[in-house]
Amino acid sequence: MNKSEINYINLALFHVGIAVIIFFIPFLSKIYALAIAVFGFYYVIKNNNKNNEVLYVAAYIVGAEVFLRMTGGNLNNEYVKVVVSFLMLLGFVLSGFSKSSFAYWFYFLFLIPAVLITMSNQEINLEIRKAITFNISGPICLGLCALYCYQRRLLYVQLQNVVVLFGLPIIATLVYLLLYNPSVRDVVTGTQSNFATSGGFGPNQVSTILGLGMFVFFCQFVFMSKSVIIMGLNAFLFVFTSYRAIVTFSRGGVITGFAMIVLVLLASYLFSNSSGKRKLKWIIVLSGIMALGIWSYSVVQTSGLISKRYANQDAAGRVKEDRLGGREQVMNTELELFKENPILGVGIGLGKSYREQMLGQEVASHNEITRLLSEHGMFGVFILIILLITPLILFLINYQNVYFFSFYIFWLLTINHAAMRTAAPAFLYALALLHVQFDPIQKVKE
Repeated sequence: MNKSEINYINLALFHVGIAVIIFFIPFLSKIYALAIAVFGFYYVIKNNNKNNEVLYVAAYIVGAEVFLRMTGGNLNNEYVKVVVSFLMLLGFVLSGFSKSSFAYWFYFLFLIPAVLITMSNQEINLEIRKAITFNISGPICLGLCALYCYQRRLLYVQLQNVVVLFGLPIIATLVYLLLYNPSVRDVVTGTQSNFATSGGFGPNQVSTILGLGMFVFFCQFVFMSKSVIIMGLNAFLFVFTSYRAIVTFSRGGVITGFAMIVLVLLASYLFSNSSGKRKLKWIIVLSGIMALGIWSYSVVQTSGLISKRYANQDAAGRVKEDRLGGREQVMNTELELFKENPILGVGIGLGKSYREQMLGQEVASHNEITRLLSEHGMFGVFILIILLITPLILFLINYQNVYFFSFYIFWLLTINHAAMRTAAPAFLYALALLHVQFDPIQKVKE
């Protein structure tokens, strides 16, 4: 093993230690959250962001967000989004940004009308102010990340480092889940999302970060493992992450992780030479065998209930009318609000209040697309057009980012089932805007 592989093993063990310590001494999670921000900003400033260190720090804290939330480490719900946003601002100061990123300046302009509508509301109170903050923090974080990453040149090896840094805190998340619930079989009694297997936290968000972990450890297993030991470690992490993601009984993150893996394999196959294609065929076969094994083990451990969950059945095998866990009703109300307020929308953060009147209960939106339409009206349509089309145009200009489609699909699928509750979809969306290039020196060596 070389030095970098030894460092990787040491870092993995270090994060196992973090999880164990925080499990037994929970208040240290807040110290951990503060330490990431303090040392992260120090690291960026010390290196003057010469190698885009802001992306490294942002990737790490994005990977840690769900762990911080489930252990009570977040100072508030928007903590990680705020830290990531300030990291991007620091990046602007130290490294500037592309002058051709005007699309995202329009994106910010299109966010303003809905904020003004809400602020002009006669009945504005503390709850509405919180709703504004809750609903605007994600889009602002995405916009700042997009401005920083827009056509920013990054070496492929640096992008691999970003992927590795996503994974380290996810190792801590896995260990914490194991300590919190060592026996899945004992706590699974139905087909609903399971808080016990999700560390006592929201299964949707845990599933989302573990789905990202599936992708991260799979990529490390396939593209970054040079020795047998590292290959075995990454294979184990991939298998264990996939299993724990499945048994949250929250389907969104698992489906997203699976889609990311399929797309990265497809992209790798298309960009490879004949020798690379032959190797990838064997990798695809091996991946299929591993997936079958993980699923079979999950079925056994859940007494077959996980199969019913993905077949949209209850524990008795009856098909549920609602395929998306109540989200259809919320999405329908948001589309109704858009039809009634097609120009300006109802105002940012006010969708929840209107849904209380329409449904008789307060329900937060899980779908960022329908939320944008209902709260921003036609400006929401313009925002979606910018977000959907811009990365695709940039990919046609530079198609060396083998992770492009995986990052893009993570953002698109995640905002459809978990909105922008975490910073992950905002940051991964921005990574799809990078101008990735292979190191010329490295190509000569190869």
